[in-house]
Amino acid sequence: MSKEVEVSCRCGEVRGVVANASPRKVNRVVCYCDDCQAFAHQLGRGDLLNAQGGTDIIQVAPASLTFVRGQHRIAGLRLSSKGLFRWHTTCCNTPVGNTLGPAIPFIGIVAQAFDSNPQRVDSVFGAPIGAILGQYAIGEAPTGSTGINLSLVLRAIIKVLGWRLRGRAWPHPFFQPKTREPIYPLTVLAQEQREALRQYCGPHPVAG
Repeated sequence: MSKEVEVSCRCGEVRGVVANASPRKVNRVVCYCDDCQAFAHQLGRGDLLNAQGGTDIIQVAPASLTFVRGQHRIAGLRLSSKGLFRWHTTCCNTPVGNTLGPAIPFIGIVAQAFDSNPQRVDSVFGAPIGAILGQYAIGEAPTGSTGINLSLVLRAIIKVLGWRLRGRAWPHPFFQPKTREPIYPLTVLAQEQREALRQYCGPHPVAG
């Protein structure tokens, strides 16, 4: 059964609600890419990564996420001018959503933004159904995380198309409906800033 669940930053200043929360309504994967690792370290939130540098991400339809408190504490970051829009809070640097942009209707939210207890998150969304980009994992790549996982790719495509067809692309919590411009202030990292973060990322980080 679908239900509403709360999204909250670590300090509680920013709060939101995700509707239609159930394993059938979302897509949940662990991403090991070095960009997700770099983003966590840029925020000083390496604690959100698992031991191999993975980020547990729950993908939802844009219209499912509504912020109800602390919107003035939300800001965006792009690791490059063409990178993902990665949204976070400025109060405690908690990631609250990432997206390719308004044209592709999905938002990825770190699982810890729902609850710090993995068992409670699993009870709402189910366990992660797979992992991707394991070639960037710290140490040995998790089983099944490298190469192309067709079932994961197809599931993601079906979810995104379904959200678009069912009108779940709008309203969008991060973009203006008319101009498609970001609602919140956005920073793009310079190349040297981005490259400085790579030392913290897998597969063989040189800094902790």
